[in-house]
Amino acid sequence: MRTAEIKRRFLAHFEANGHTVVPSAPLPAISDPNLLFINAGMVQFVPYFLGQRAAPYRTAVSVQKCIRTPDIDEVGKTSRHGTFFQMNGNFSFGDYFKADAIRLAWDLSTTPVERGGFGLDPERIWATVYLDDDEAHDLWRTTGMPVERIVRRGKADNYWSMGIPGPAGPCSELYYDRGPSYGAEGGPEVDEDRYLEFWNLVFMQYEIADVASKTDFRIVGELPNKNIDTGMGLERIASILQGVDNLYEIDEVRPILARAADLTGKQYGVHSGPAAAQSHPDDVRLRVIADHVRTSLMLIGDGVTPSNEGRGYVLRRIMRRAIRAMRLLGWQDKALPELLPVARDCMSPSYPELAADFDRISSAAYAEEDTFLGTLRAGTTILDTAIAETKKAGRSSLPGDKAFQLHDTYGFPIDLTLEIANEQGLTVDADGFRALMTEQRARAKADAKARKTGHADLSAYRAVLDAHGPTDWLAYETLDTESRVLAIWSGGTTVDTAQAGGIVTVALDRTPFYAESGGQDSDAGLLTSPNLRAEIIDVQRPVKNLIAHTVRILDGSLAVGDAVHAAVDPEWRTGARQAHSGTHVVHAALRQVLGPNALQSGSYNRPGYLRLDFAWRGGLSEATRSEIEDVANLAIRRDLPVDVRYLPLDQARAEGALALFGETYDETVRVVEIGGEWSRELCGGTHVAHSAQIGSLALTGESSVGAGQRRIEAVTGIEAFRYLARERDLVGQLAAQLKARPEELPDRVATLLSRMKQIEREANDLRDRIMDLDADGYAAHAVDLDGVAYVGVTTTGDGRRLAEKVRDRLGRRPGVVGIVAGAGIVVAVTPAGLERGLSAADLIKLLLAGRGGGSAALAQGKATGDPADLLTRLRDLTATA
Repeated sequence: MRTAEIKRRFLAHFEANGHTVVPSAPLPAISDPNLLFINAGMVQFVPYFLGQRAAPYRTAVSVQKCIRTPDIDEVGKTSRHGTFFQMNGNFSFGDYFKADAIRLAWDLSTTPVERGGFGLDPERIWATVYLDDDEAHDLWRTTGMPVERIVRRGKADNYWSMGIPGPAGPCSELYYDRGPSYGAEGGPEVDEDRYLEFWNLVFMQYEIADVASKTDFRIVGELPNKNIDTGMGLERIASILQGVDNLYEIDEVRPILARAADLTGKQYGVHSGPAAAQSHPDDVRLRVIADHVRTSLMLIGDGVTPSNEGRGYVLRRIMRRAIRAMRLLGWQDKALPELLPVARDCMSPSYPELAADFDRISSAAYAEEDTFLGTLRAGTTILDTAIAETKKAGRSSLPGDKAFQLHDTYGFPIDLTLEIANEQGLTVDADGFRALMTEQRARAKADAKARKTGHADLSAYRAVLDAHGPTDWLAYETLDTESRVLAIWSGGTTVDTAQAGGIVTVALDRTPFYAESGGQDSDAGLLTSPNLRAEIIDVQRPVKNLIAHTVRILDGSLAVGDAVHAAVDPEWRTGARQAHSGTHVVHAALRQVLGPNALQSGSYNRPGYLRLDFAWRGGLSEATRSEIEDVANLAIRRDLPVDVRYLPLDQARAEGALALFGETYDETVRVVEIGGEWSRELCGGTHVAHSAQIGSLALTGESSVGAGQRRIEAVTGIEAFRYLARERDLVGQLAAQLKARPEELPDRVATLLSRMKQIEREANDLRDRIMDLDADGYAAHAVDLDGVAYVGVTTTGDGRRLAEKVRDRLGRRPGVVGIVAGAGIVVAVTPAGLERGLSAADLIKLLLAGRGGGSAALAQGKATGDPADLLTRLRDLTATA
C-alpha cells in the first residue's frame, strides 16, 4: 500500500466518524515562537488543549508535516532517525475519550484492506498501557486482544506531558509483531525492533504541577475537559504495510536512495558487519542523502529559503550535508538536479503542490548547490594555506580556531576539514573546535531565549478577549469610530490610567486601525476625547481577534472605560493602500515579464514604499527592470478595477489565487483581484478601488537577498512623484555643470570616465617610476649588519609594493627590508636571507610581541609607537638573528 493511500485511508476513516479534516500546517512554526518547525502532529492544536482558544470543532483529524532537528548528526547512522516525517493524528477536544479512541484505532488497524482499513493481523498487535490505567486495559480486552498482549509500563514510557505544568495523562501504544527474523519473542519490553510501535494514544485527563522531570511531577487534579491526542507515524505504518525494514525503504524514500546509489556506483545494504547502529559508511551516506533531499524539498515547498540564520540555516545545513555526502561517495557533478526530481515524484502523490511549484523549489535548491560548490572551492584554498602554515611552523595539528573559522564563516564542513588535514598528515584540534562551537550554540540559545514570548506571555491579552469578546475591527469599512477603552497595559502590567508623556498599549471595543499583517505596516492616527490627545504608533494583533494599539499620550490622560474617538490618518491610509495595491501590481508585472516562476516569497509595504522578495536566479538587467516598471505603470494607467471577494479556500486556489508561502489560511479567505485574473491573490490588506488610484510607480532598487532570491523596491503615489522629481533635478544639475542637454549626458559622462581612467593610469605609471627611483636609492644605502643588508624607511605610499621593490634590488645579498607605511609595517627577506635562516614572519612576531603574520619571505602587522623606534628595533633584531 503506497504511503499516499495510507494517508488517504487514515483521513477518510476519521472523517466518516465525524472528524473535521484539518490540513497540515506549514512546516515553519510561525504561530509558536518557541519552535522553528512543527515537530509533532498536535502543535497546531496546542492552544485548544491549553484552553487558550476555543476549538472551532469538537473532533479533528490531520496528517501533519513535521521536522525534528536536534539529532541531525545522527541521521543515517541508524535506520530509525529521520529529519522530515509525517504524523497521522486524531483529536478530541472535550468530546469522546478512551473508549472511542481505542475503538477507532482498532477498527482502522484491523479492518481488511478491501473494506478501507489497513488489514493488520489482530493476532500480531500488542498494546501497552500505563501501570494503573485499568480502564484502558479493560477497553483493549473488549477488542478481543488477550491479556498477555497488553503490557503495563511506567511513566517513562506511557505517561505524556509537555514537560511543563499543564495538561497531561496516561497513554497507550500499539505495536506490531514483525516476526522472529526481527528479534526475540516476548513483546515490546523485550525487543522494540521486532515489536514496532505504530500508534500512540494520549488520554489527556489530568493537570500536573511541580514538574521536575518526565517522571517527577505532581498531579493536581482532573481537567474540566478530557481530550484525545493520538499520533501514528506515517513512515512507521508505511514500513509495516509495505513489508520493508525501515523508513528508508518505503516508497517515498527508497527511490531517492536508489538514484544516489546508481549515480555513485554504490550498493546499499550489501555490506557485512555490525548492526544498523554501526552501518557501513556508504550506507550511512546514502541514508543521509535520501532523508535530507526529501526534507529540503518539503522545506522549500513551504517557503523556507537557505540562509545563515534560523530556519534558513537549518535548511542550508541539511542541503549541504546531502551534497557533501554525494561527493564523499565519489559523485563530483551537481547532485540536486539528479535527486530533487526523484524526491518530487515520490512526494507529489501526497502533496500535488510540489509538482505544480517545482520550478520555484528547484530554482532555490540548485542556486544553493552552486553557492556551496563555490564555498567548497574557496574553503579548500583557505584550508590549503592553513595546512601549509601549520607545517611551516612545525606543528602537527591544525588549530581549532582555524577549523571553526572555515566552518562558521565559510560554511566549510568540519568532516571535510578533518579528511583533508588527515590526507596531509595532520590532525585537527577537535577540542578547540568543539569549545568554539559550544560557545556559539550558547550565544544562539541565549539570543533565541531572549526573543521568545511563549504562550504564557499572552495571558493578559487573552483575559481581555475572554472578558469582552473579539475587537469589532472596522478597518475595511471606515477611517474613524467612537470607541471605549477596555484595558491599558504599561510595561507588560495592566494599569487603570495613563498620563501625558507615557507610552502604553490599549485595547478598544472597536477600532478602524489596520493591525500590521500580511507585509503591510500598521496605521497611524489619533485617539481623542475632551481630556485626551494620543497618537497611534503601532497596532498589532497579539492573539487572534484582539487588536492592541500602542499609543503615545500627547495631552491629558486615559483611563479604562473612557469613551474616545479613534481616527486613522487619512493620508497615511491612502499611501498604505497605494503601496499594497502597488505590491500586487509589481508581482503581476514580474510574472508577466519573467514568467510564472517569479513568485513572491515575502513583502513589506508602508505608505509610499514597497519591497517584494521573489524566487529568481541572477540579477535583472536594466532593460528587464524597465520592462517590469512599464508593465506595472500601464496596468495603473488602465484603471483596472480592484475587487475583493470572500471564497472557500479550495475554490480560491482552483481559480488561481496566489498564496504566500508558509502562511496558514482559514477555510474562508479574502481574495483581492486587480483586473480580474491579471492579479488574483489571497490578501488581508487594504487596497485602492481602481489601479489608477496608485498614482504612479517607480522602481528604486533590485538586489539579492539570498541564493535564488531577489528583492525589488519601489515607491508609489506622491513618493514616486517626489522620487522622479529628485531624479529630474539631479539630471538638470548635471546637464548644467557639464553644459550638455539631458539626452547627451550618458555620452558626456562616458567620455569623462574614459579620461579619468587614462589619467589614473598615467598617475600610476608616474608613481611606479618614482617608487623605482626610491627603491634604487634605498637599496644603494642599505646598512650592512654582519653580511646582511638592512633597509628601514617610512613612506606614505604602498608599503608592501615598496618593500618588494627594495628587496628585489638587493639582488643576491642576504637582506631584510622594513617599511612603515601609515599604521602598518611590512618586513621582507631576500632569497639569500631565507637561505641564511632569516624569516620575515619570525621577525615581525618578535617585533610586535606575537602580533602580525605572513610568510618567511614577507610578513606584516600593525605599527605601534614611533616609526623610527620601530625600525631601530627591527634593525637590532636583524643583527642578532
